[in-house]
Amino acid sequence: MNKVALAFDLGGTELRAALVDEAGSLLAFSAMPTAAADGPAAVTRQMEQLAAEVLAQTPDLSPIGIGVGAPGPLDPKAGIVIGPPTLIGWHEVPLATILSDRFELPVRLENDANAAALGEWHYGAGRGADSMVFVTVSTGIGGGVIANGRTLHGRRGLAAEIGHMTITNEGERCFCGAIGCFEAVASGTALGRHATARTRKFDGSLMRAIASDGDVSGRHVVEAARKGDALAMELLDAEARWLGIGFTNLLHLYSPDILVMGGGISHGFDLLQEVVVATVRERAMPAYRGVPIVAAQLGRHAGLIGAASLILGQEADIGASPSIERKEASNG
Repeated sequence: MNKVALAFDLGGTELRAALVDEAGSLLAFSAMPTAAADGPAAVTRQMEQLAAEVLAQTPDLSPIGIGVGAPGPLDPKAGIVIGPPTLIGWHEVPLATILSDRFELPVRLENDANAAALGEWHYGAGRGADSMVFVTVSTGIGGGVIANGRTLHGRRGLAAEIGHMTITNEGERCFCGAIGCFEAVASGTALGRHATARTRKFDGSLMRAIASDGDVSGRHVVEAARKGDALAMELLDAEARWLGIGFTNLLHLYSPDILVMGGGISHGFDLLQEVVVATVRERAMPAYRGVPIVAAQLGRHAGLIGAASLILGQEADIGASPSIERKEASNG
């Protein structure tokens, strides 16, 4: 029987759990809104509840370990969540130890962007590459770097904060406090903000209509561009230009075999690709121009699959482990 891992994707909005096999397939899945404002103990109880639900769906399978993708900053080696801004009251929380004591299983903790990168590297668009840069373009911009077959962690696991490269000295201030961050100019949030500023409520524009005359999101821009809206296509061209500038920096810094773009805005990758590639060819040194820039393949499950790969993948060294006791994983 194939080995399976229990995986968690801990987000500030949603907490998700799955049982994943060695092929990267989700065998069971459950999710709930994260009790992000209620502190670590409340969220840990939610993880126990989801574990019980997932295991009840697969009564004949026992995981050999637990992989967790969580928002940073965190220290994957020590298994400590340092202080993510999306989780209230989380300061130096030893999450790996808490879960290991609770379930009597080995636990591996990883930054959620790194977990998604691992998912794409093991099972998605980066499969077979020795080195890969993964960039997720959504509410913010994050990512992970696989270098020579290993995740690049840096001091306390804080390496590869892709979204906070400074790529301009102008623009709106990033939530981190700096001006000109990649995230501040090229995230899905930034794209939506630019679209909202260029339109008005009830102005008859397609983007506002799609947004029900509320604020326009990055996904609304992509949808309108697919319908041929001129302003939406103009905004996407500007977005692609910023992405190309950021991607050029990443190619020069890490020299990967492949660059993979995920996140919500990657649903418009086909509309962005031409300008992104043209910008990279214009700005990158010749040796870097041939690196493939491709869309991610695993969608919203990349983080879960990557978290499982911490246990099941080539980076893990997990031997025989005690089985989880299903009655203890329940709330009963």
